Amino acid sequence: MHDLMLTDGAITLSPLNLDDVDDHLAGEDERLVRWLNGGPGTRAGIEAYIRHCLEQWADSGPLRAFGVRTGTPPSLAGTIDLRFQAPDLAPGQVNIAYGLYPSWRGQGLATRAVHLVCRYAAAEGAAEGVIQVDPENPGSAAVARRAGFTYVKRAREAEGNRLDWYVRDFTIGTVPGR
Repeated sequence: MHDLMLTDGAITLSPLNLDDVDDHLAGEDERLVRWLNGGPGTRAGIEAYIRHCLEQWADSGPLRAFGVRTGTPPSLAGTIDLRFQAPDLAPGQVNIAYGLYPSWRGQGLATRAVHLVCRYAAAEGAAEGVIQVDPENPGSAAVARRAGFTYVKRAREAEGNRLDWYVRDFTIGTVPGR
């Protein structure tokens, strides 16, 4: 599965690998730390996470983490991951989380990446995509809406954080790029 590549011609998604550690550390900023990572990355922490991601790919686990790549030669512009199982998800739902590095934001790359992983998730049997967004993160909510997701509710995590849920049904119509 390490050779899996999803592309729309402008971006390519492929599984994260250990060669991505330096680029991820260089691209991480306060927004990624706040909205996605939960804390500043360290070399050891990022390497451990990517090893975990590689194990998940090898074992067909519930986590599928991709690097978002663009340009020639391809540069790591951010990450997007799918979680096919989580305590707050119903059967058939997949959680989608994404983050781009500062120099790549505002170019539509996150929306393109969401379209690509939706197609992949539907092919893997997911019936519905869920994007959970902190209400104070309007950029991420805009990506969800541009990718065809609809706001359905505000929920509280066990830790007390509020998250707005955006959902897209993969069983009706077509998933973009499908």
